[in-house]
Amino acid sequence: MDLYGVRIPTIVTDNKAGRCSGCGEVIAGRPWRVSLLEIVAPESPVPSTESAPLNPGPFEFHGDPSHVLAWMSKRGMLFCRRSQVREIMRPVWVTAEPPLMGLCDGIHRDDHEFVDPAAVAADQS
Repeated sequence: MDLYGVRIPTIVTDNKAGRCSGCGEVIAGRPWRVSLLEIVAPESPVPSTESAPLNPGPFEFHGDPSHVLAWMSKRGMLFCRRSQVREIMRPVWVTAEPPLMGLCDGIHRDDHEFVDPAAVAADQS
C-alpha cells in the first residue's frame, strides 16, 4: 500500500470504519469534518462542583454539504442561510420556545437568517 507516496508493505488496506454522521454510510477516503465551537471563552473558570462543557466534534461526513444539513435537521438545529457549511460552525441560541440552536459559519457581518436545514438542502439539489 502507498500512503502519501510512501510504500508501507505492512498495511494491506485502509480502515473503512468511519461512518457519516448524516447518513450513517461508510465514508470512503477522507471524511469532511465539522466542529462546533463557541465564539468566546468563558470569563471565569468552571467551579469544581460542575463539569466544563466540551466543544463537540469533530463530526465526520461525506463531502457533500447535504449530509451536514441532514444531520442538523435530525438534531433539530437551524442553519443560517447567510453562511455556508464549513469546518468550524458557531452555535447561536435562537430565542424561541423551546430554545433552538442555530449554526452559522460566523463570517458574514449582517443579521442571521435561520432556516430549516432540510429546506436549504432541497434548494441546493
